[in-house]
Amino acid sequence: MNNTGTFSKLSPERLLRQLTNCSDTTCLQVLSNSVSWTIYLEEGRIIYATHSVEPFDRLERHMRRLSQQIPLLTGEIRVQLRMMFEPDWQTQLIDNDDNAPSQSPEYQAIYWLVNQKHLLSTQAAVLIQELVKEVIESFLLIQEGTYQLTDLVNNIPKICKLDVDNIIERCHKRLQNWQSFTPQISSPYQRPYLLINSKFYDRKLPELQQNLTNWMKGFSLRHLAVIMNQDEVKLAQTLYPHILQGSIILHEPDPPFDQLPKTFKDLSLALQHSIDAIDSTSFPGEILVDTTENVENTGSEISTSPLDNWEQLTIPNNIKSEEENVTTATITAKKVYKIISVDDSPTILKEITRCLEDESVAVVTINEPIKAVMSIIRHKPDLILLDLNMAGIDGYELCRIIRNNSMFKELPIIFVTGSKGIVDKVKARIVGASGYLTKPFTRAELLKMIFMHLA
Repeated sequence: MNNTGTFSKLSPERLLRQLTNCSDTTCLQVLSNSVSWTIYLEEGRIIYATHSVEPFDRLERHMRRLSQQIPLLTGEIRVQLRMMFEPDWQTQLIDNDDNAPSQSPEYQAIYWLVNQKHLLSTQAAVLIQELVKEVIESFLLIQEGTYQLTDLVNNIPKICKLDVDNIIERCHKRLQNWQSFTPQISSPYQRPYLLINSKFYDRKLPELQQNLTNWMKGFSLRHLAVIMNQDEVKLAQTLYPHILQGSIILHEPDPPFDQLPKTFKDLSLALQHSIDAIDSTSFPGEILVDTTENVENTGSEISTSPLDNWEQLTIPNNIKSEEENVTTATITAKKVYKIISVDDSPTILKEITRCLEDESVAVVTINEPIKAVMSIIRHKPDLILLDLNMAGIDGYELCRIIRNNSMFKELPIIFVTGSKGIVDKVKARIVGASGYLTKPFTRAELLKMIFMHLA
């Protein structure tokens, strides 16, 4: 099978239902606005679904939901997973040039978790179901694009099969919730910022949690919900009155999340909804909650509860800056985490400081690697950003020295490097690195890496 087409007369939902009704076994690949969606179907049921915008970021968020209930799904295992399976840009370019569908790396990662007994197959099925719902939710919002149907890869291992009608119904309910906030909120990846002492602030509005206001400085609604251990729609509902009153402003999604479709299709209807909400001073009411499960596990029957019990995250005490003979970023009175950045390039140190200046962190920059160990012991940071190639001592050796100190056995150490080779990633794992950030990096990539290890 190898069919292609456009969405000029066929909606994505209709296409998906058509494949379901025909009980097709196929791989549906869709391209719209530089984003590609891939949906694997066997006999009309979904095996897996993914899209090209940060798939391992999506996997990380949903694994964090499970980690509280599954002690074996530790932060160390999640980091190891990304180091092993997340492709670098060269691999992605090769994959994009090949039209044949391949097994998605994050699906391989999930299957590895099952094989290594970090996840039961039933737990993996629940994880896949949540990932698929998020992907299909954005898929249903596509207004135009091209599609291709190709034969399913035979060696894809089957963990579960999901009922398409049930998934679509639940995605519609979720989208209906999101659309009740339009046009103020048009994407779960928009980034809320609190205007301190805003003249628009209405004291009749409910007070926001202190730890929520600490984090409301650059993270998207979707990522913020994970940090706060809340359902993202309920979090949006909490913030919505403040957004209407002007005490919270929303910035557009950081790239590449800005490529995903908006949560509303008809702007004129959305604007009217907004006018009605402001005129009546009413806010979205009941959130539609769907607790039904419809997952077919390839091995046995599943009975699970929704993933409401997210990992409980605690915010450390505020950090005060210390006077040091190193460059220290100017920070406000209230900071949450302390980060040390070690690099012999002043340019990179300035860029990291600039990227993090509005965040809830204190940044200490060190441009003399040979002095780094003593500064790290003195500061006791929550995370280290470590350049790989430095004069005098390289990042591998410095990481090894830090890890030899019992105080820093669990400290996140992120390599920041221009090297993209697989050999360097393997060496990084051997010396105890927690992650790998490739230069040049964007602010969004830096925040995502810090979010993975600190939140």
